[in-house]
Amino acid sequence: MTDPVLPHLSAVPPSGNLLADRRFTYGEALLKEGDGEAAADLFRQVLELAPDWAPAWLALGDAELLCRRENEALAAWQRCLGLHPADLLGAQPRLARLGAGDAGQALGHGYIAALFDEYADRFDAHLTETLQYRAPQMLADLLLARQPRFKRVFDAGCGTGLMAAAIRPRADVIVGCDLSSAMVAQARHKGLYDGLSCQDVVGALQAEPAASYDLVVAADVFVYIGDLLPVFAACHHGLERHGYLAFTTQSTTQERVVIGEDLRAAHPEAYLRTCAHTVGFAVLTLDAVSVRQDRGQPVPGWLCLMQKA
Repeated sequence: MTDPVLPHLSAVPPSGNLLADRRFTYGEALLKEGDGEAAADLFRQVLELAPDWAPAWLALGDAELLCRRENEALAAWQRCLGLHPADLLGAQPRLARLGAGDAGQALGHGYIAALFDEYADRFDAHLTETLQYRAPQMLADLLLARQPRFKRVFDAGCGTGLMAAAIRPRADVIVGCDLSSAMVAQARHKGLYDGLSCQDVVGALQAEPAASYDLVVAADVFVYIGDLLPVFAACHHGLERHGYLAFTTQSTTQERVVIGEDLRAAHPEAYLRTCAHTVGFAVLTLDAVSVRQDRGQPVPGWLCLMQKA
């Protein structure tokens, strides 16, 4: 899916000015309709009333970009980030998308947690009905063709439990983690997991004893992580000898990790192979696939299976 262009207002305090809030709402509607000029004008009016309100700076940057004024967009997003360094709104991935930041570090934990806390209630329906999301079933088919059953599975970035539902009949134990407490609550309600935690993938796996799992699976999770080397290292730690790492992510023809228009990370093939080799994974499968659609078009990605050497 394409994430909401506009800021997660639940993540920051309101402006404190009712007129500014009203104009911001009008600006949101205009931006969604594609009228960047009118939206930018309204967001500037908002900032006259509430000059230090970070969401208005973020939205102004979005409107400026829609008008193809990249320098003005960058300036607005940098102002947003200066006002709200925790970046729950997503200024850093926007900056990185235009080459003004490190794509590997642009997707912060706070931003991802805020994004999915807001998205959790409609997540399943949107992915499966609107976006034709297929990553869990594609991963399950890939895995079960190689091994009929798994003893202990770690579902990294488990979301609401779509991956667990696909593999539960062939797994003795499934443990999951996710940054979003709302997503973890949805997953817990389904009763598919033997353990759940609200934390990042690296922290969760590093906290486990070495060689705890025979499978780590990440269905469309690495699109929210630019730098995969620490993640691969944590997965390697958590896997037993000959254990599997299976995942999907988005692809790019560029030679480096990039942040795309959808504010997700895309990884080149050479980068994935280098990370695998560095930490000690053998690449068994690296297939070009599409696991979902965006605005009716297939999103290019990778279906990958690695094994701890």
